[in-house]
Amino acid sequence: MQDGYLDKNLSKDSKITVILLVMALTIIGEIFIYGYKAILLSIDVELMIFAKKLIIEVIYNALLTIILYQLMQKCGYKIEEIFKNQQILTRYF
Repeated sequence: MQDGYLDKNLSKDSKITVILLVMALTIIGEIFIYGYKAILLSIDVELMIFAKKLIIEVIYNALLTIILYQLMQKCGYKIEEIFKNQQILTRYF
């Protein structure tokens, strides 16, 4: 993957993008975990109860993201600074 590919396509400063990503990952993760548990434990699949719990979790995670967005953004910039810091040696020994 090219360096900076995600920097061009995803804006880190867009709160809506971050909230939508959190919501999408919550849905995908919960569906995967529920399906895995249903297969592993051989439980009956109850879609209405699962859908209600999923909606509550998605809203909860979105609200947490809205509240903690500034802190997440500051931590993200610090981490980005660490990884993008290119230390180029001018002399070779």
